[in-house]
Amino acid sequence: MKVVFCTREYDELSGGQNTWLCHFLPDLRQRGVEVKVLCFTLSEKIYSTVLSLRESGISCMTCSEKEIFTTEDRIHWLLEQLFDDPPDVFVINMVIPAAYYAARWLRHAGIPTVGVCHVGVGHSLYRGLLNPFVLGDKDYRVPTLVCVSQYLEQDVIKRNPLGTTVKYIPCGVRIPNGVAERPRDRLRLAYVGRLAEEAKRIVELTKALCRAVREVPGTEAFIYGDGEERKAVERILSENNRLPVHLVGAIEYDKVYEYLLKCHVIVLVSDWEGFGRAMLEGMACGLVPIGFRHARGGGQELIEDGVTGLLVNDRGTDFVNTVRRLRADLDLWRRLADSARASAEARYSMKVCVDQWYALLSALMNNNLRKPIAIPRQFNLPTVDPDLAWLDTRPAPTIYEKLIEWFRRVKP
Repeated sequence: MKVVFCTREYDELSGGQNTWLCHFLPDLRQRGVEVKVLCFTLSEKIYSTVLSLRESGISCMTCSEKEIFTTEDRIHWLLEQLFDDPPDVFVINMVIPAAYYAARWLRHAGIPTVGVCHVGVGHSLYRGLLNPFVLGDKDYRVPTLVCVSQYLEQDVIKRNPLGTTVKYIPCGVRIPNGVAERPRDRLRLAYVGRLAEEAKRIVELTKALCRAVREVPGTEAFIYGDGEERKAVERILSENNRLPVHLVGAIEYDKVYEYLLKCHVIVLVSDWEGFGRAMLEGMACGLVPIGFRHARGGGQELIEDGVTGLLVNDRGTDFVNTVRRLRADLDLWRRLADSARASAEARYSMKVCVDQWYALLSALMNNNLRKPIAIPRQFNLPTVDPDLAWLDTRPAPTIYEKLIEWFRRVKP
């Protein structure tokens, strides 16, 4: 079985989608699947996802969006890469308009296409994925959409998509051999993720961590990640420079567990999450997760309150009291930590993920009637969706096209 995955990575964009891909694909390959990756990048720079995949022995071709500028040219590039050695299944890991458009011609050749929905319901890219490629023009609807959380699956299904099969397969995580040790002198809190206001509410979270270590003796906090709000985080920490709250910055994919195993609590109190992979990685390490009770997806889905972790009502007093509770009752910490790891292993391990994906890919491949891939000279694409405008670059209209559009508007 040959499967091609398509993804993208920019300077300020990678996240859990590509972290998952870098861990998932080597394990999928061990099941006998021949895996290749086509990755759109912002430049010729070798990004961490590309480097990690190649180091794992996985073929990863890149396309610089500065060099191949328009959506039409990107579609052509994709089809050319697949023409001589077509896959049995084509999987789109990120919201990439060119890949979803190209899938039309792959399906005509009998190659099944799968889209993966990682983005949370509050993100503009969620609308940008659903409106044109799940609910829009039938020629471009993706036949199978994998949602990485039950929350996303149910939200898509309630929109009554026609012609798209919606499936739930969670992102798997590797279960490390080690486990976090029982807290001694300090209870260490960890946040892993983008330093962003959207969804993550990083400014409020940073203030919450500062308040927690100030009011709960014997606590310490670490912030792992980078993003557009880094300066705001640094400013808050400089105003509280005597507190043990540390901004570590971005860490490499393969070193996440090395850092997490030194901590005791994983904090993810976002307004919404596509999945919440960072929280799950903490749970796999035997950390107690603290999540936001009112989140759409994320902690609310991964945590059974009081059994595998704790949910808080706010990022203020309730959060601080929850930290205080864990610091004061280490037996509670131990019970929750053990249950969190057990849940991660039973429901979200990479083996569980690979098994489900292998079953899906096998079922899709068995229904194929193959033909050569046809590459048209021109693509008559639908109008650009507003939520995808920054990703869907079209050629400047010709004088003839401008005249046609002008006559269309003035015609009574």
